Amino acid sequence: MSAWLLGRNEGDAQALPALATGPSRAGGYLPVVTPNGTTMAWREVDGVKVAHLVAASFEHEFAPGLRAECWGYNGGTPGPTFEAVEGDRVRIYVTNRLPEPTTVHWHGMIIPNGMDGVSGLNQRPIAPGETYMYEFVLRYPGTFMYHSHYDEMTQIALGMVGMFIVHPRRPRGRRVDRDFVLMAHEWKLNVGARRPDPNAMADFNVLTFNGKAFPATAPLVVGRGERVRIRLGNLGPMDHHPIHIHGLNFKVTATDGGEVPESAQRPDTTVLVPVGSTRVIEFVPEEVGDWAMHCHMTHHVMMQMGHGLPNMVGARTRTLDHRMSRVAPEYMSMGHTGMGGMGEMEMPMPPNSLPMRGGPGPFSYIDMGGMFTVLKVRDDPQHADPNGWFAAPAGTVATVATREALQRDGINPEAGATGAPAQTPARPETQGR
Repeated sequence: MSAWLLGRNEGDAQALPALATGPSRAGGYLPVVTPNGTTMAWREVDGVKVAHLVAASFEHEFAPGLRAECWGYNGGTPGPTFEAVEGDRVRIYVTNRLPEPTTVHWHGMIIPNGMDGVSGLNQRPIAPGETYMYEFVLRYPGTFMYHSHYDEMTQIALGMVGMFIVHPRRPRGRRVDRDFVLMAHEWKLNVGARRPDPNAMADFNVLTFNGKAFPATAPLVVGRGERVRIRLGNLGPMDHHPIHIHGLNFKVTATDGGEVPESAQRPDTTVLVPVGSTRVIEFVPEEVGDWAMHCHMTHHVMMQMGHGLPNMVGARTRTLDHRMSRVAPEYMSMGHTGMGGMGEMEMPMPPNSLPMRGGPGPFSYIDMGGMFTVLKVRDDPQHADPNGWFAAPAGTVATVATREALQRDGINPEAGATGAPAQTPARPETQGR
């Protein structure tokens, strides 16, 4: 195993304060939480934080019943979240156990050129079996990412991505009570396939937060009145993601380029996270409950949705169903009344597939999957069951309107589409008079 020091700038270390220690509030920051993920463990050697990344192939579970052979770091995708403090000197060893060379790029960070990780431009690629060493000072705080910069189309598409959080040495802005990290990613996994297709440029059919698709996504449990920060990253191959949260509004407080001045922050309920970017949002929830959080591109909350289908909406399929039943008794036309409810049907599926699947909810089946999770706002988040559903107080859940309520408020369900009373059509013999 060989090691290669890509160069170091001693001046950076001398210009900054001593190494910060201790991932605690006393140390100046609240540790981030990576739902469904892990945080990198550091060793301190002579005042330097040391970590080890291993790039390798492994079996990854996107959701129960859906697995694939992916590439990533330390046995996961995304890889472990790095977390350190502005001014820290870090030394990161990278071992390559892939069948081809690789590198690591520290996305968004301002570091010495020889540490930037672009194969051929800043370093020789790390050959299979080799271990390289990166070392640099974390000069600026922020929400950053890391990923392969060799054969990016293949390696990023197969999962070689991760997040890197640098906390400010001196606290800035408002103190938060919860700090989460979510990385969006997209995959093309053909039904029954063993590996994602890295050549895909469209029709991605498995969309994930931190490598998981709903219902495998872990919920985010927070307290009513708490200040919450969510750090969103996107290293998917092609698509931007408009991430929408129900039940609250938030402000974008930072990007991977730095903090957004308070004068430039505005309230919103949806934030666009472009490919290769991070967005940091903060909010204080006012209403308890289970609130949806998802990408608002509708096909991004469908599991292995087949896009090469004819438009069946509104089609009359009685004759077709009758004729097809003669040769295939199990045949059933789908889509002529919409696609809702498809996930609940226990139809035979090809191996290693989850087409059109969502998950169970407190009232009925949730027919969303993919890039979907739940923000659980509770009065007592410390003792809340992360797997439990919100028990809405009586009278606060939308339900079937009673006849008495309809009559009280003058609502006629038989009215036309505009809400006006339906018009009785004139008899043929009276038309034109």
